[in-house]
Amino acid sequence: MELDDARPRPDDALTELIRQDLDPLSVAELESRITVLEGEIARSRLKLEHAVKHRASADALFRQ
Repeated sequence: MELDDARPRPDDALTELIRQDLDPLSVAELESRITVLEGEIARSRLKLEHAVKHRASADALFRQ
């Protein structure tokens, strides 16, 4: 087995999150979950923005 095979894939965590049964969660737990997920969305958007800017800078550098 290669080292890459031992690492969990990002989509595995997302799949597990999506499949989680929400029925047993209380209102407070659901609100907390939403707050955490909104924070993760914001973090992901910042990373995406950085990646897009980085890519644009690299493209501009190599076009010269």
